[in-house]
Amino acid sequence: MSIILGIDPGSRITGYGVIRQVGRNLEYLGSGCIRTSEAAIPGRLRQIYAGVSEVITQFQPDVFAIEEVFMGKNASSAIKLGQARGSAIVAAVNVGLPVHEYAARLIKQAVVGNGGADKSQVQHMVCSVLKLPGKPQADAADALAVAICHAHTHKTLVAMAGKASGARRGRYR
Repeated sequence: MSIILGIDPGSRITGYGVIRQVGRNLEYLGSGCIRTSEAAIPGRLRQIYAGVSEVITQFQPDVFAIEEVFMGKNASSAIKLGQARGSAIVAAVNVGLPVHEYAARLIKQAVVGNGGADKSQVQHMVCSVLKLPGKPQADAADALAVAICHAHTHKTLVAMAGKASGARRGRYR
């Protein structure tokens, strides 16, 4: 059993999603958004750190997964996004959580099956996978998608490691 905290970072809205993985089953535990005020970036980073720290205290996750920064057309936006990510990551590292980073394309591929999926497709599949009665807010759904991506990726890596160690022992010939 593992509790996974997924983060969709943003300098104004940071989404979070928490799931429990028990074998192949994924269970929704909670999600939401950390909204920063119109303060200058240092104040927003403090709010993100405090919000993520509060979520960590509330849900006691075993692992932290976050979306990687992608470089768009606006370098200033990418820098602010990177700072928001850093603030969230520091909150996780300060309590000893292992941090895993995933590209947006990989997250969409893991959840929707299409790396070019749009936000509504991600929301729909998150609802389907976690059997939610309604759609979470877009940023919270993206964060849940990060957590789902980690669960699927980790499960695959564990299975591959088991087969590789079996092969070394001469079991798979």
